Amino acid sequence: MASIFGHSVVGFTLTKLIDTKHTKRLLLVAIFSTILPDFDVVSFQLGIPYLHLLGHRGFTHSLLFALLWAFVIMFTLGKQRKLIWFLVILFSTLSHGILDAMTSGGKGVGFFIPFDNNRFFFPFREIRVSPIGIEKFFSERGIQVLLSEFKYVIIPCFIILGVRFLIFKLKDRYYNEI
Repeated sequence: MASIFGHSVVGFTLTKLIDTKHTKRLLLVAIFSTILPDFDVVSFQLGIPYLHLLGHRGFTHSLLFALLWAFVIMFTLGKQRKLIWFLVILFSTLSHGILDAMTSGGKGVGFFIPFDNNRFFFPFREIRVSPIGIEKFFSERGIQVLLSEFKYVIIPCFIILGVRFLIFKLKDRYYNEI
């Protein structure tokens, strides 16, 4: 998996791209949604095998889970602007599996569970897989994970946000001149 930091930056970026009003509540729920799929690590404690549909990188990393979660949040928290809430939460939740499919370890991501239990990776797998557990994360390997995420996740997100900022600045300048 990518780390909690890499996932969170993607949720922040997606919220800023989709939600022009930048509500803090949506931002927090989006960041939580990028991390939520990894709650499946409890499957290890419950004796559920990795490749089981409820195992790590299984159902909680699937397209169906992201859709269901986005609908639940849209109807419970998205009082107004339901479509914005749905899109932000859907893409934030989906981003988790997408990043995990670009990592250097694990057994793939179950994007199509429960319809297909196959696990997938993308051809690009340069993001170092994060160790599970806080004590293991604060190690040389954890630093390598953060450096790879900085290169392949955080810098691209900041570039995207920078371009978005410039577009809005130019747009504002144009409309103020008219």
